[in-house]
Amino acid sequence: MAGHSQFKNIMHRKGRQDAQRAKIFTKIIREITTAARLGAADPNANPRLRAAVIAARDANMTRDTIDRAIKRGSGSDADANYDEVRYEGYGPGGVALIVEALTNNRNRTAGEVRSSFSKYGGNLGESNSVSFMFDRLGEFRFPLSAGSPDDVLEKAIDAGADDVVSGEGPEGVHEIYCAQDSFNAVREALEKSLGQPSAAKLTWRPKTTTPVEGDSVQTLFTLIAALEDNDDVQNVYANFEASDDALAKFAA
Repeated sequence: MAGHSQFKNIMHRKGRQDAQRAKIFTKIIREITTAARLGAADPNANPRLRAAVIAARDANMTRDTIDRAIKRGSGSDADANYDEVRYEGYGPGGVALIVEALTNNRNRTAGEVRSSFSKYGGNLGESNSVSFMFDRLGEFRFPLSAGSPDDVLEKAIDAGADDVVSGEGPEGVHEIYCAQDSFNAVREALEKSLGQPSAAKLTWRPKTTTPVEGDSVQTLFTLIAALEDNDDVQNVYANFEASDDALAKFAA
């Protein structure tokens, strides 16, 4: 396992998700609102909104809260207008980072993101300074109970997907990837063969990984955590790979 999934799994084991439940809700509500503003208010007719609603349900958000966010986004509330912004740069050890944000104040968000990079040994770059090292792909996640790795692989290929990564253990999932342009068609086919995914979104997947060791692991993870703590930041992607020993030291 390489890349940002390592960080996610460690933070889960450390109980970070429970501690950050309010922040998670804030980010999901902002995504629902934006998706409803940019497209149809019906999740069945708006793939981005549908993915956000799936994430909301997975986070145990109530139906009333979801409906209010959709209504707010599809209305004329000026406060519901968020700009989509992407920041790119390098973290400790030369790790490439992509930060996606939804903000109603670009200057504030840019300043806060730049401050986090500087504080933890990173450098915020220009647009497209690191995105060439990633592929923009559709990603679907299914629980291991959806089927065996071979069964899921066969159904994913039939649906038009390009790659499948099946994990192991209590935190394992089936990750299915497809071309960005095929996202909607693959999603519909997978829902027919495997059921509702636990997550469905466009993601940045690194083409290659950068190994990090020693103190750089701690500093890198602290930088990623600081970025994700920002209410305006929706997603953080990184192309690092850390050894099991380094991960165990951080998780301790």
